[in-house]
Amino acid sequence: MDEMPVEHRQARALRVLLDPHNPALALQLGLQPDIEVVRDPTARPAVALVEELAAVTALLEDDPECRILVMTGSAHPGLREAVLAAGAAGLVLRDGRVEDLADAVRRASTGETVVDPALG
Repeated sequence: MDEMPVEHRQARALRVLLDPHNPALALQLGLQPDIEVVRDPTARPAVALVEELAAVTALLEDDPECRILVMTGSAHPGLREAVLAAGAAGLVLRDGRVEDLADAVRRASTGETVVDPALG
């Protein structure tokens, strides 16, 4: 079985930044064939997964093209509105299935607004 050279795989990979870095999640997301987890905003990630609303503004100032998804553990009243008002691409569950998170990342990268149905 021939394996694709790494540079070919990564050329098409979606770069995803985790802020704060989460080694377990990075490993799980990195197993997706089309996702490459990066540790630094200077790597020009297509999508950033953040846990703090304040990080949305800071990241967008550095890279207005970056699509940002805010991860939360549960639905808080007004959080969805605040996240979208801050310029984020959506709101996702932190502890959901990694496949769902990867799907949210892919959808956000195409310009879609993504809000987990459980948080809607």
